[in-house]
Amino acid sequence: MKIDIVTIFPKMVEAPLAEGIVARAIARGLIDSRVHDLRDFTMDRHRVVDDMPFGGGPGMVLKPEPFFAAVDHIRETRGAPSAVILTSPDGERLTHLAAERLSRLEHLVLLCGRYEGVDERVREHLATDVMSIGDYVLSGGELPTLVIVDAVARFVPGVVGDEASVATDSFTSGLLDFPQYTRPAEFRGHAVPAVLLSGHHAEIAKWRREQALERTRRHRPDLLEE
Repeated sequence: MKIDIVTIFPKMVEAPLAEGIVARAIARGLIDSRVHDLRDFTMDRHRVVDDMPFGGGPGMVLKPEPFFAAVDHIRETRGAPSAVILTSPDGERLTHLAAERLSRLEHLVLLCGRYEGVDERVREHLATDVMSIGDYVLSGGELPTLVIVDAVARFVPGVVGDEASVATDSFTSGLLDFPQYTRPAEFRGHAVPAVLLSGHHAEIAKWRREQALERTRRHRPDLLEE
């Protein structure tokens, strides 16, 4: 899978991509990732990427020209993207199913917003998707982009060492995950549930299913409604 990220803060994105599962996937060639500085696609000597909003109001808005030029460059050098994703708090919410859907695409381009937002023409005429990671506002789209990349990468074959762990992640079955325990069997007076030590696989599977349902009912009843 190819992933291209366009941002005014490349180092903010590059550092996290150099650690963990995604970094190992990049090193193994499972993910081909490039980070592009939006300022490289400006036309003036001051490399200006923002301007005041028409109609007035606080803050600055990212201009359309650099984004269009960046995606044109990516098309010419990296091939046509399968999706161009703009991060925005008012976009489609990132879900388990959305990440799985995106993982089946060959080439993603992610555009990081900043300031008061991005010129609407980027959303209307350049982006194919607009995505949010939650109902809150961040300083920019770099952190949401990294969340999207991490969530999507887990579905790419070979990225996660034990692919069975992906198949049993929270939300895979529409439920939250069941509780997990490891050694020691007792810690500060708190014991691991006896069923997990029984070796009875059918009873363990039943207990885990019950716990997943109860945890979902308690913490995310909306998932049961869906």
